[in-house]
Amino acid sequence: MEINLLAFFSYNSISNDTQHTVAKKNYLNNKDLYAEIVKSKEQDKLTPTAEKMLILLAERAILKMKYVNDDDRDDCLQFAMLDLLKYWRNFNPKYPNAFAYFTEIAKRGYAKGWNKIHPLKYKNTLSLDRTGYRDGDSDSGIYTI
Repeated sequence: MEINLLAFFSYNSISNDTQHTVAKKNYLNNKDLYAEIVKSKEQDKLTPTAEKMLILLAERAILKMKYVNDDDRDDCLQFAMLDLLKYWRNFNPKYPNAFAYFTEIAKRGYAKGWNKIHPLKYKNTLSLDRTGYRDGDSDSGIYTI
């Protein structure tokens, strides 16, 4: 079996006269996000471009997760957006990876929303709490399981 190398490498022979636009690989560029967040921190107000970037990040990062109910997905997305818009000032410009920082905030926001919607995660498990505490015997400090 002979491979026709001329046909295989013919894509390199495109003339310089024609320009081809290549679509961006990433939906959000880390350098652009970093620059907008730094500008926002200098102004002490989130710029409209930075807001759009954070919302886009939250909407795209949730696509990696699967939800049975679309309402749960939307609620978790709102929790993540709220956290992103609430905690953007905590970003430290000393570290250049703004994308990873805000993606992690979004992921924790999804988890916070899920735990708020479905709080019965530990149903039927034992835990120490003050439910068995006797009001009359305040010196004992004994908890029941």
